[in-house]
This record gives sequence, structure tokens and C-alpha cells, in this order.
Amino acid sequence: MASVKVAVRVRPINQREINLGSTCIISTEGKKTSITNLKIPAHPGEGEAALGRERVKTFTYDYSYWSVNQSDPQYASQEKVFNDLGQDVLKSAFEGYNACIFAYGQTGSGKSYTMMGEPSCKGLIPRICEGLFSRIKKDDDGISCRTEVSYLEIYCERVRDLLRPSTQYTLRVREHPRDGPYVQDLSKHLVSDYQDVHVLMDKGNTQRTTASTMMNDTSSRSHAIFTITFTQAKFHDDMPSETISKINLVDLAGSERADATGATGDRLKEGANINKSLVTLGNVISALADMSSMVNHSPVSTTNKRKSMVFIPYRDSVLTWLLKDSLGGNSKTIMVASKYHARESLA
Repeated sequence: MASVKVAVRVRPINQREINLGSTCIISTEGKKTSITNLKIPAHPGEGEAALGRERVKTFTYDYSYWSVNQSDPQYASQEKVFNDLGQDVLKSAFEGYNACIFAYGQTGSGKSYTMMGEPSCKGLIPRICEGLFSRIKKDDDGISCRTEVSYLEIYCERVRDLLRPSTQYTLRVREHPRDGPYVQDLSKHLVSDYQDVHVLMDKGNTQRTTASTMMNDTSSRSHAIFTITFTQAKFHDDMPSETISKINLVDLAGSERADATGATGDRLKEGANINKSLVTLGNVISALADMSSMVNHSPVSTTNKRKSMVFIPYRDSVLTWLLKDSLGGNSKTIMVASKYHARESLA
């Protein structure tokens, strides 16, 4: 598995879009995802052609999933997404790596559908938790496993423990010189099977901050991070050894435009903080990409010097600070970019 993988998923069409007579402007084929700009005619005139504007733009990713209609031959189910992405996360954890998977996209684009799923159709987070304990039961090579979970949300740059009854956003983010960023006083819960995780997950989800906007009836107003700390203890050459892996499963709030969501007051403030943290996430990923490019194309003698010239703005937001080890550390990271449908008259 590569250190970073990117997948794109087009979610199922919802009732609101059906009522609006929306049409899908996204299509997928293999690893390619195409976007159609309906403002540009299918057969542009000479003036438009001279501007070099393309009606259809195509991009290539590690995975492209079409989940609009179950009757389509290329339909990608929740199980298909888990087999491709979730199994990679579990494989990395059992090999001793940290792992992270997060969904990114505009509000209402299907991030929570991919990460949490629905009661009748579980998403990546519950399937990864279920797969973790299934594999623990199967693998019996004298390895003792200990699993702890924590669940937090970042709302307006403040951190709250979703597994405690208190509604106060008082938790502080610290950085340990060896273990990296952590949340002070965040509760950790020992779990022994998937049912324990399911109960805690349901408890945390009921505490999450959501609100209705013009684009999404149950819009997530916070970023949520469900963390699994997985410890494997065994004897190697008659000496005890311990391997600790951390899996961060992240359900990001969606980026949004105030005019499209009709946000005012608290909703507007929430949206501004959401967009700020997501912009910072993009800046961090861009800076890491630049640094990687320098390493790959620079002579060995200048590599360290060039790396030191690239500033990674982890601390510009609480989200990127907490995900520092997942984005730029010894971690296997997967980003799922969610796509939505556009109404033809507005495209």
C-alpha cells in the first residue's frame, strides 16, 4: 500500500435532488472521474473554442467509485469500498503502522454516508471496527491484543469528548515530544468486541453537532475523529515486545458557500470555521506534496536543506494539528473525495 491513496466516490442521488429534477454531472470509468460543465455547449463555436474551455474534464485517481444507482453495472457498494480501502487500513494496523482514512467534500456530498453509512448499510468506520475484531479472533499466534477507542469532535476550533456526558468544549491539544499531538483528558475506552464499539459509536454520534441548511437537512457542523488504539503484545526470541498502532477514522464537516446554504448567525460562524480548517488541510497536503517533489528530484546533498525550506502549517488549525502524524508521519493515509449532483439549470 502506498503512503497516501486518493479515492473519489459519487454518492446515491437523494430525494431532494429528485424533487429538484437534478442531473448528475459526474461520471466514472475505471480509475477516471469526469466532470461536465453544462455552461459550455456540447459543440462550442469558434470563439468559445479559442478560449480553450473544455466541456468535460477528466481526472485520474487511485479509485473512482460510482454509487448513484444500484442497478448500474459499475455500481460500487459499501462492501466494495470497504474491500478496497478498509482492508488496506486493517492490514497496515496489523503490520504495526498508523493508519488514517477521511472523507473530504462539500456539504451534502456524501461524506457521512461513506464513513458512517446508514442503519441498513454500514459505512467504512463500522466495517473497519467489525473487521478488526474478526481478524483478532482468527489470528491466534500467541499474540495478545488490547483495543481502546476515543471519539471527539472539533467544533469552531474547540475540542469536545463525544463519549462523555459533558457538553463543554474545554479539552486542550498538547504535543508530546515522542508521541506527537494528543488531546489532554480525552477519555479512552477499553473494548473487547465490535458490540462494545457499536455502543460507544452510537453514543458519540448522538452527541455530534448537526443542523439543517438549505443544502443538507442534517449537515455536520463539526469534524469528528474516531480513534482506535490497537496494541499487539507477543514474545520474540523469548523477549516480550509490544507494537502500538493508531487508526484515525475521520468524518469531516463539509465545505460550504454561505449563499448556497442560506447560513446566517451561528450557522455562518460555523461555516467560516469549517472552511478555514479545510483550507488549512489543503495547504498542509499541498506543502507535503511540494516537499515530496523536492525530495524525489533533488540531489542527495541538497535534500535536507530543501526539506527545511518547506513550512508545513499544521498548527494553523486544530484539525491538522491532531492529524499531523497521520498526514506527514509514519502512517498509511486514504482520502475519499465525495462528489454530489448538480441541478442542470444551475450548473
